[in-house]
Amino acid sequence: MTIETPQNYLDNVDEERSFVFKKLYDTINTNIPEGFEAQISYGMIGWVVPFSIYPDGYHCSPELPLPFLSIAAQKNFFAIYHMGIYADPSLLNWFVEEYPKHSKRKLDMGKSCIRFKKIEEIPFELIAELCQKMTVEHWISLYDKNFKK
Repeated sequence: MTIETPQNYLDNVDEERSFVFKKLYDTINTNIPEGFEAQISYGMIGWVVPFSIYPDGYHCSPELPLPFLSIAAQKNFFAIYHMGIYADPSLLNWFVEEYPKHSKRKLDMGKSCIRFKKIEEIPFELIAELCQKMTVEHWISLYDKNFKK
């Protein structure tokens, strides 16, 4: 089956975890600043900067819109991929400092990937706050400065 829309993705998360994943989606979708659009991006639900705002697209694949944040329901965890955390050290530092105030679990994180193995312990309020911290304009500015050649 081909997943073509965020709703298709949500409909295909296994039943015992779908309620929590939908809550994660709703938390992000409600709190992400205006201008980002939800779509399927790299096989996940992704919020991107549409071509109408950033016509150059993603430098790695210019035929794709500029990615910003994605979520995935993996076999053993849920993941949030937040490119702003990767591009902005002050945002990363803020998140790392705030995380222990919202969770007893050790932060499981890669460069832009935050993994949640215990889905019942996802810090939704912190994720909502993280989503509000970067506008489309701020992301484009960081992207142009850090990644675009």
